[in-house]
Amino acid sequence: MKVFMLGWEFPPYISGGLGTACHGLTKAMSDLGIEIIFVLPKPFQQTTSTHVRMLTPLQVKPWSAAGGEETFGFTQKDLKHVTFYAISSAMQPYTTPQQYQNQIEQIIRQKASQEQLKALGGMEAIAHWLHQAPAELGQGAQYGGDMYTEIHRYAAAAIRLAWQEQFDVIHAHDWMTYPAGIAVAAMTGKPLVIHVHSTEYDRSGENVNQMIYDIERRGMHAATKIIAVSHMTRNIILARYGIMGDKVEVVYNGVERNGDTIAADKIGIRNDEKIILFLGRITMQKGPEYFLMAARKVLEVMDNVKFVMAGSGDMMHRMIEMASQMGIGNKVLFTGFLHGKDVQRVFQMADLYVMPSVSEPFGIAPLEALNFDVPVLISKQSGVAEVLHHVLKVDFWDIQEMANKIVAVLKYPPLQLTLREHGNFEVRKLRWSDAARKCLKVYRETTQAV
Repeated sequence: MKVFMLGWEFPPYISGGLGTACHGLTKAMSDLGIEIIFVLPKPFQQTTSTHVRMLTPLQVKPWSAAGGEETFGFTQKDLKHVTFYAISSAMQPYTTPQQYQNQIEQIIRQKASQEQLKALGGMEAIAHWLHQAPAELGQGAQYGGDMYTEIHRYAAAAIRLAWQEQFDVIHAHDWMTYPAGIAVAAMTGKPLVIHVHSTEYDRSGENVNQMIYDIERRGMHAATKIIAVSHMTRNIILARYGIMGDKVEVVYNGVERNGDTIAADKIGIRNDEKIILFLGRITMQKGPEYFLMAARKVLEVMDNVKFVMAGSGDMMHRMIEMASQMGIGNKVLFTGFLHGKDVQRVFQMADLYVMPSVSEPFGIAPLEALNFDVPVLISKQSGVAEVLHHVLKVDFWDIQEMANKIVAVLKYPPLQLTLREHGNFEVRKLRWSDAARKCLKVYRETTQAV
């Protein structure tokens, strides 16, 4: 099985859980012998990944590791079935949207059959959808003003890449890759599988960006199969996007076992100080304001507690102001976005990890916390709540109950110990290898259907 995979981020270039999920999933797929071509829309100088073939838009020469020569720090021996490939691309920064439109239309006309075009609404529909003016996306809090342009640059590059490659199935992660996935499917006739890690309803509530919603809906209807990261996400897909149930499969995320630890005496936290951790994007979806409101209630009954908010996002400055206005600014630490060892360090410091998400399709961070023996409190409005049972759960809006459970963990060591031991045992069952096998099953179903 050979997969043409479209993703927006991949370690070390990540801004959230999507990159982590792509890394874990592709690594497990590689172990199963699945060959992966991963199309990344950002140039890279070096990568820490050794299991996936990278195609990036700003490089112009094909490369093979035959003979054992070294490129990007890896050799043929390291990569097994993996080859890095530098490519020719249409991703030129100053080309106009109209030039992109003409370019993609020409490529699709050359490669796609009339039946394939008709199935996707015809050439006019594809061109209109792929290449509307970037300004139409609007200036939302979640995305930069040129995001829409970047998506279409990515789609143009993906089409040219696919023209050069042989593969069995297309796998597109989240809405930013759906235009590319649809265009490649139209050109090649290969089945399209889209992987929904989040929907616009998760990110924006009822105030959805209509353009993003339309892209998501078109991608879901064009796909042969849809992978959802939880039953909660599957229900949103069925109810909000008009998709039939037999088209959507649930594949839970996993976590890589952590084999490295940091000695507690090297962390530098006072023994009498308790640490409550929020780690994630500081955005509406993640419920940071509920975390702070619960923090104030905890501090009313306990003083030796600090609350760490690790991450960045459009609500970060508002949360700093909110903590100050509440009079708890000296008890809340904002670290900004953390990478690698810093993430490990902050988990080692924590007495409890809290994820108060308003709408969380899955949530990988609680798995990582349990992997570091940190007890977990999560919102019931999260997909990961479907698979974790030895954790504390609360409605995101119930700040009194959230505070009560935080205090209970801090005041009663046996509760903390039980949550830690049982949670760590439970998370061992959530493996990327299981997710990879389920994805392979979906691939086989789609290829047999074509």
